[in-house]
Amino acid sequence: MGENAAPGLISELKLAVPWGHITAKAWGSLQGPPVLCLHGWLDNANSFDRLIPLLPQDFYYVAMDFGGHGLSSHYSPGVPYYQQTFVSEIRRVVAALKWNQFSILGHSFGGIVGGMFSCIFPEMVNKLILLDSPLLLLESNEVENLLTYKRRAIEHMLQVEASQEPSSVLSLKQLLQ
Repeated sequence: MGENAAPGLISELKLAVPWGHITAKAWGSLQGPPVLCLHGWLDNANSFDRLIPLLPQDFYYVAMDFGGHGLSSHYSPGVPYYQQTFVSEIRRVVAALKWNQFSILGHSFGGIVGGMFSCIFPEMVNKLILLDSPLLLLESNEVENLLTYKRRAIEHMLQVEASQEPSSVLSLKQLLQ
């Protein structure tokens, strides 16, 4: 952490994902209830630098950089930046942090993605706090879709990734063989 680190910042995290890494910043008490902080579309985890020091420090706040934002790796060429992809990122991050239950503090786009996550994985989210986010309105048939198809798709993708051998770099000679 540099001289310009946000007040109260206790650590910076770098979590491995298939396309590189997700970075995050942490504040507060490691023993406190966890709060995942999600930034807006044109922002990054630094957007919480001034807010979190003003909040109660008996919580454990982790502000992640979505893929392609801040210090997190960009997706591979040709992979689109969809809301569901960001929901999958949240699932990866909380799995890496070993969180079974947590609250979400989402700003703008981060609130939309956090709202979608809380619909797909409601048993994991204690509270959803939205800052400058539109209301998440879902039709009843869409709720069923979120809780079945999208949830299964995310969980299946993560299981496949976990069961694969780490990719290795091959030389040109090895590729030609």
